Amino acid sequence: MTTQEVANTLVQLCSEGKFFEAIETLYADDIVSMEAGAPPGGSREAKGIEAVKGKAEWWGANHEIHSVQVEGPLVAGAHFSVAFHIDVTFKPQARRHTMEEIAVYKVANGKIVYEEFFYSM
Repeated sequence: MTTQEVANTLVQLCSEGKFFEAIETLYADDIVSMEAGAPPGGSREAKGIEAVKGKAEWWGANHEIHSVQVEGPLVAGAHFSVAFHIDVTFKPQARRHTMEEIAVYKVANGKIVYEEFFYSM
């Protein structure tokens, strides 16, 4: 897949709430994922598909998504960006808020090999 095709597929899947399917189908085994901030006692960086799946599973278990809006993609060469607006409740604190973030992705050989998220904490 081209960068544009990967980007379009990611936007479509995320718009449908299919975040795990996006990871399964679009991410390279050696993906590197960088968060804007580290979880308590954790690292901003996750390396490898299993680490990214684990991070996504934790996020899914600790958050209830009420709605998601996805804007983009904006593609430039091997990179693309997507804006996310997520109405979400953080379950441990029963705190509902709107999360806004920009994600930047790098594609190589038809797979996402790098992602980085930018958001306010």
